[in-house]
Amino acid sequence: MSDVTLLEPPPPPADDETPLRSELENRYLAYALSTIISRSLPDARDGLKPVHRRILFAMRALNLTPGAAFKKSARVVGDVIGKFHPHGDQAAYDAMVRLAQDFAMRYRLVDGQGNFGNIDGDSAAAMRYTEARLTAVARALMEDLEHETVPFLPTYDGSQDEPSVMPARFPNLLANGATGIAVGMATSIPPHNVGEILDACLHLIRKPEATLDELLERMPGPDFPTGGILTASPEELRECYATGKGSLRLRSRWTKEDLGRGVWRLVVTEIPYHVPKSRLIESIAKLITEKKCPFLADVRDESDTELRIVLEPRSRTLDPGMVMAYLFKQTDLESRFPVNLNVLDHGTRPVVMDLKGLLNAWLDHRFQVHTRRARYELRRIGERLHLLSAYLIVHLNIDEVVAIIKEHDEPAPVLMARFLLDKEQAEAILNMRLRSLRRLEEMEIRKEMGEKEARAKELSAMLADPELMWKAIRVELRKTREEFADARRTELAGAPALEVEIKPEHLVQREPLTVILSRKGWVRAMKGQEVDASKLRFKTGDALLATLPAFSTDTISFLSESGKVYSVLADRLPTGKGDGESLTVLFDREEGDGMIWLLAVQPEAEYFITTRQGQGFRIAGADLLATQRKGKQVIVYDAGDRLLHLRPVSGELVAAIGGGRRLLICQLKEFPVLGRGKGVRVLRLREDETLIDLTTLDPAKGVTLTSGKREKILAGADLDPWRGQRATRGAMLPHGFLSGAAFVGTGVDPSLTVKGVTGDLFDET
Repeated sequence: MSDVTLLEPPPPPADDETPLRSELENRYLAYALSTIISRSLPDARDGLKPVHRRILFAMRALNLTPGAAFKKSARVVGDVIGKFHPHGDQAAYDAMVRLAQDFAMRYRLVDGQGNFGNIDGDSAAAMRYTEARLTAVARALMEDLEHETVPFLPTYDGSQDEPSVMPARFPNLLANGATGIAVGMATSIPPHNVGEILDACLHLIRKPEATLDELLERMPGPDFPTGGILTASPEELRECYATGKGSLRLRSRWTKEDLGRGVWRLVVTEIPYHVPKSRLIESIAKLITEKKCPFLADVRDESDTELRIVLEPRSRTLDPGMVMAYLFKQTDLESRFPVNLNVLDHGTRPVVMDLKGLLNAWLDHRFQVHTRRARYELRRIGERLHLLSAYLIVHLNIDEVVAIIKEHDEPAPVLMARFLLDKEQAEAILNMRLRSLRRLEEMEIRKEMGEKEARAKELSAMLADPELMWKAIRVELRKTREEFADARRTELAGAPALEVEIKPEHLVQREPLTVILSRKGWVRAMKGQEVDASKLRFKTGDALLATLPAFSTDTISFLSESGKVYSVLADRLPTGKGDGESLTVLFDREEGDGMIWLLAVQPEAEYFITTRQGQGFRIAGADLLATQRKGKQVIVYDAGDRLLHLRPVSGELVAAIGGGRRLLICQLKEFPVLGRGKGVRVLRLREDETLIDLTTLDPAKGVTLTSGKREKILAGADLDPWRGQRATRGAMLPHGFLSGAAFVGTGVDPSLTVKGVTGDLFDET
């Protein structure tokens, strides 16, 4: 028999026991549903969350209409949490405060008096200090609430009833937007212009099969209460409204304010939605103090009733567009607004809708409200006509009615039997005032009956024909548009033009300097471009290799003996005090690979590289910039070869002097543009010959030959004797010019050339 002990299965749970997993799942699901439905997501019909709906309903019960006197916010909050919303008083007050903020709500629902916070991000005063009442928009949201237009539900304690949704004559969901985070889902709906919303709704009623593009023609995009500029392409907007999800980029509105004599400053007048002004200014000031924004000298808040942030530039020569482009990237002057059109469909089911779905949800709700109101009004008209018919009987039989009332202690049954009335009609007759029995009253009764019967006929026709109902809704929408429509605040700028590229040199103040490179590879930068090379001091055994006049915004490229290029922004070079720093600190290069050339490279320019053995090629300035410390290879040498020149191109001809006093002038286009390589042969050299000098030139300007004290200018037709194809031998130099002849006056920009060095830069001596 096995030693394994068989365990008996656990007994089934008792009737009052539930597995822990099942209980946790059920309770968490209940919590999630409560958060989604009762707190975080707005209803697609009225655009309100339960707390907002209860705040408005409580204020209506307190008769805080737009024309009424203000009441303390504490009184409103007390009624809200005591009767309808059993949560914290501060949470209810915070929700009420937001409904009163004109920078948070496109169309305010609460009219606040006192400190209700500001766009700086400051909180509102305590509820005992502030007062509030409803706005006309809130009144429109609750219009016809007493006409049984929406269902009512018992409050949390069952003592009263509250509306499950507002009638919402005003399209609040899209007009004011909504944000909220639920369990496993969220919502983020931008506000819009109510006039545009109603235009889209009117079009949708006329043409139910309207496409999204047709709706976007009338309702082109969000309209934020703080204005700003929406930089989104039509495709981006369409994607957001078609899928219900996306992200939109909102920029501040700014202007350049001229102060005369070339002085200017930037003024920001509108900032993105949900961005506190104080935090924004603080972030800009931090960039200035930490020297991360070389464009600005100061930032000031000059706001009063209108927003005004002043940005003082560091230099009048700056490009305002570049300054703002940098600030857009580094601060909340540009922000992203997420779009997530997640709402409660009929107050019960969370759904991400498209634009047409949201508009239809509100229009369908208005159709139901009109239908319920028509039925309610029709019922009340029937009740009124029922009583008016009894009043008319009294006027037609006034003597007999008076006699019955005088003769009987209980006249109601007698009246009911005599005139075929019901109990309600009999009681109405008995409750009539004597002065209502005059002759004129009979005429009024007949007139009222005629009007009521006509209205009842109209309502019955509307209930029987949806087209008539939609016609009434269209009339109402036009009335709402006339009452609430206003000008658009947010500019729709479409997709932004090509972004201004912010390069490292843009973040540096432009100052003249001179780069000094020693033979042992020590570098420094001295202020100014007039440096006396004879007064420079170096470490023992070291000496000057080259000086280069440049600017702090230039990128300096160093070329090593191995043909590698290394780059650094001039502003990042060590200062001129002392001996500077070794290039081994700035770059990762192999031991013994000395630096032999330096140049202030312009990325958009073109350069010509030549070697001693007569190889040459063109290279773009961008390819002479290395982004990594280890540099990059640009020249591949043949055995025994080395660099002769690296100079910017200044014309369409190439002039080369080779050993044996040979001069060749050929076309620049014969040389390829390479990013790396050894190039092609410039002119044919004998085995013991090397390339002496090379330059590029404009034939109209020509070139100057020099040999000792002798100089000769060759230009135009004078160049013809030496013209030829690349890689040919060329012709002899003019008489009197020795093999050591060279070019001068090549027209090269002196700020891009090495100076302060006599003789050949590559002379080993």
